[in-house]
Amino acid sequence: MRPTGRLHIGHYFGALQNWNKLQNDPQNQYECFFFIADWHALTSDYADTSAVAQNSIEIAIDWLAAGLDPEKSTLFVQSAVPEHAELHLLLSMVTPLGWLERVPTYKEALDNIKDKDLHTYGFLGYPVLQCADIVIYGDPETELIVPVGEDQVSHVEISREIVRRFNNLYVDIDEEFIKCVSRSTVEVNEFNIVINADTPLDVARSEIRRAIAEIGVENFRQKFEVRLKAVLREPEAMLTHTPRIPGLDGRKMSKSYGNAITLSESDESIRAKTRVMTTDPARKRRTDPGNPDICPAYDWHKLFSPPDTLAWAANGCRTAGIGCIECKSAMAENLIKWIAPVRQRRVDYEQQPERVLEILDTGSKRARMVAQQTMDRVREAVFHWSDKRAEIAGGPREAKQVKNIPAGS
Repeated sequence: MRPTGRLHIGHYFGALQNWNKLQNDPQNQYECFFFIADWHALTSDYADTSAVAQNSIEIAIDWLAAGLDPEKSTLFVQSAVPEHAELHLLLSMVTPLGWLERVPTYKEALDNIKDKDLHTYGFLGYPVLQCADIVIYGDPETELIVPVGEDQVSHVEISREIVRRFNNLYVDIDEEFIKCVSRSTVEVNEFNIVINADTPLDVARSEIRRAIAEIGVENFRQKFEVRLKAVLREPEAMLTHTPRIPGLDGRKMSKSYGNAITLSESDESIRAKTRVMTTDPARKRRTDPGNPDICPAYDWHKLFSPPDTLAWAANGCRTAGIGCIECKSAMAENLIKWIAPVRQRRVDYEQQPERVLEILDTGSKRARMVAQQTMDRVREAVFHWSDKRAEIAGGPREAKQVKNIPAGS
């Protein structure tokens, strides 16, 4: 999440509720990483970073108050793991510019946001950074999933495309693999792969990479019936159920619209804000029947009210048996009951900011250990320094005895 300040109930039902389910999975099958995307905040708000640190702490407090457990999930700050930036750089080297220019949210933002200059590489390239954020915590042999709603599937898909291109270019090709390919006479001839027992390792790799670039890693693996270990794992989208939770005015809930209820909202503020909340526009008078299925207040009832209250609200709306004020008042009281324990936990953590920082620091160190393992693998795949060092170490004795000569000697 970008550090834009305190979270609202839309964030809870849109993301945090599902994150809690994943970290508390009965089979304990998910290793969860959740981070505060402070670098992503700079893609559009680079001109003023004064609130980023405090907003990051506010988000962390909201996470903890909403139930995220640092003993079950890794909670960290993006910029505390510099390997994100390194992987972003390497992925940006292979990502076609056209892919980024066609991202729907990029074009939409340029058309709609006029008060900020978004014509920067950082904003254009945010899908590449987002890809790095995801795949740096993956293992080639383990499923990598990203919990998203339907409107975010395209973000995961471009990450898959970037990873696929990266793997095509830098898939691990060792000597044993080269021998397997060289024995596949028919397929070798089909792709004009010119390698034999005397072919230098780097030349053989180049020949095979050329063929992989034509048909892709997976197709190549099946064609030659050989095992290929990808460098990075392609992420999979996990579609999560996200209930409808419109803002107080019926639009998408957003702090920028001023139509949200934060997780720290007071009882008085909740009652005041919901009292003027938008309802079914057909109910112009108290005696007009309405349709709860198109009423934002009823959408909130479905989240916070028990079944008997839900039935009462729906029937009362359709028959004009109750007024909108009465309906919203009942919903507000149930919202207050729901939010009270979350708000209290938030107050507890607000009084312990050093504890919140400790949780983020510990999580960042844990995340960095995983990220460093990935980057060791990625660097080797791109640059082959281990091979070069082994080659030099196994070279002529006199080459090992060369000493550095001071400048000017």
